Amino acid sequence: MPIDDEGALEPGYGELLWTPDQAVIDQAKVTAYQRWLAADRGVETKDYDELWRWSIEDPAAFWSSIWDYFGVLGDRGAGPVLAGGPMPDVRWFDGATLNYARNALRTARTDPGRTAIIFNNEDTPGGTLTYGQLAAEVARVASGLRRAGVQRGDRVAGLLPNGPHAIIALLAAASLGAIWSSCSPDFGPASVIDRFAQIEPSVLIAVPGYHYNGKEYRRDDVVRQIAAALPGLAAVVLTTPLDGGAGGFGDVPVLDWDQFGTADAGDEPPSEPEYTDVPFDHPLWVLYSSGTTGLPKPIVHGHGGIVLEHLKALALHLDLGPEDVFFWYTTTGWMMWNFLAGGLLVGATVVAYDGSATYPGTDALWQLTQDHRVSYFGVGAPYLLACAKAGVSPDRDHDLSALRGVGSTGSPLPPEGFRWVYDHVKDDVILGSLSGGTDLCTGFVGPVPVRPVRSGTITGRCLGAAVEALDPAGEPVIGEVGELVISQPMPSMPVGFWNDPDGTRYRESYYADFPGRWRHGDWIKILPDGACIIYGRSDATLNRGGVRMGTSEFYRVVEAFPEVADSLVVDTGQLGTDGRLVLYVTLAHGADLDADLTGRLRGSLREKLSPRHVPDAIHQVPGIPRTLSGKKLEVPVRKILLGTPIAQAVDPDALANPDVLVHFAPDDAAAPTRRPG
Repeated sequence: MPIDDEGALEPGYGELLWTPDQAVIDQAKVTAYQRWLAADRGVETKDYDELWRWSIEDPAAFWSSIWDYFGVLGDRGAGPVLAGGPMPDVRWFDGATLNYARNALRTARTDPGRTAIIFNNEDTPGGTLTYGQLAAEVARVASGLRRAGVQRGDRVAGLLPNGPHAIIALLAAASLGAIWSSCSPDFGPASVIDRFAQIEPSVLIAVPGYHYNGKEYRRDDVVRQIAAALPGLAAVVLTTPLDGGAGGFGDVPVLDWDQFGTADAGDEPPSEPEYTDVPFDHPLWVLYSSGTTGLPKPIVHGHGGIVLEHLKALALHLDLGPEDVFFWYTTTGWMMWNFLAGGLLVGATVVAYDGSATYPGTDALWQLTQDHRVSYFGVGAPYLLACAKAGVSPDRDHDLSALRGVGSTGSPLPPEGFRWVYDHVKDDVILGSLSGGTDLCTGFVGPVPVRPVRSGTITGRCLGAAVEALDPAGEPVIGEVGELVISQPMPSMPVGFWNDPDGTRYRESYYADFPGRWRHGDWIKILPDGACIIYGRSDATLNRGGVRMGTSEFYRVVEAFPEVADSLVVDTGQLGTDGRLVLYVTLAHGADLDADLTGRLRGSLREKLSPRHVPDAIHQVPGIPRTLSGKKLEVPVRKILLGTPIAQAVDPDALANPDVLVHFAPDDAAAPTRRPG
């Protein structure tokens, strides 16, 4: 653990890497917000800690101030900001109406020539859309959706890569009060059907093929198969033609994206959308849990909650505004794509990239950062670690003069990853490690631009996020590892799950263990200065000799070995009985799991962590099973080791690489296969 017996941080954690000078503090957007609070609301806060404390002690006043400070376009209504309770039985902004798309496209009226989207992929040079062009495209596609019969509350689904089509379609659906949902085109057809069939979309917008890692992948039959499984479709819209024509869709019209919604002869094409204002909690989109052990949970977020949360997170924590070029490496199947699109709310230019992060080389995303003068660069933590292992030095090989912020999420970034950024990317960037989730579509611990950055730690709890660590008795603790809970409501908490009318499934997912408090399922340690450390999933805990250990520290030691490309650790212990601690490693090219490497792994774990961390067995496997969004599957592998058949332990269609699971099973277990199609 990063805290030793005397309460001090272990070596590597807490090293001061960057400190904001007075100019940075004065110019930070969160500082401007503090000044406004003092002048307009009489709320004086001397530092970030006081501001955070106020934001969670008076959530109604805080979220009301976010609406007013950012000038949200909509009608506040006469109702209270926050009513009801305890969680989840709360209501936000009773009587308020607004529209996400209206707020995302407000720059189209004030500065239509500003660049809204920069897009490119592996096989084309890409291009740009100004805010004015984006608004016109949204209006056109919204017109097409309306002609296809889409009304407020109907669902529009996208099987699309991260590019302009997806952002335009999201905004077009939202402008009508319709509900958006997307999957990446590399998802297996059964996985897409598991998601979209739950919400019964009226229109499917799809790409019949994509490029990845230098190869083209045709998805014509996949699109047909998905459409056939969605009987309520009124239309299929294709961004490019299918091979062999548009047959195979029965009576469902197949329309061309470029012609979709174009004006009738003699009519002028629309220049901006017609917005349908909806109640604060009206569904905006449906996101999905990973679905590794059953149907993915369809998580519904509302227009108002997302507008307020993303304005707060992007402006006050990532420090983004109209002057910024904002990039996050993501697909449309991960909530970070929705977060990236939120950059439009603060008037930034968003960079939508479709392709491999490491093609044609490991530094591909740094080249993109140079080419587009990216000022905020976001990725999953594994990419930063892969760059470090590959010896990539972006500051040496690329012009990163525009870069001022780096974001990392998806898994804990170890201290070595922090130091690599400051040694090899830029020594004056604000590195923000974030942790949150699809469930809230945001990070609830993350960067604070007016506080120092220290290795291995997340800078602080985000404004409005009452994050606590609970001990086994359910009491909040500081300086100890505990169960991560949120004890006050946030407006971007789901308005519910789709097809869960009485909220039973929603309550069981987050509130069953600690009634009135949101249990997120992670281990967290909150340090005395407000910074925090995430240790991984609490349901994947290692429990050795009665001592609970998170997995992140284990991976930090193991994956520091140049011979180890990836790893997974599982504790097979059950309640009241000790089990085996099993380590699986995927090795770098040319490496062997011989006695020397095995001995060095065991010795390093003993020395750097504890004797309890020494695995009972180490096995080499060709790959580590991960979800489609890149999460390691510790819990399903544990179930497999305890005798659960693979098909019952995990849905192979929810995995990026299901074929590797057989290497984690007993010899007589059947290999996993994707469902037909």
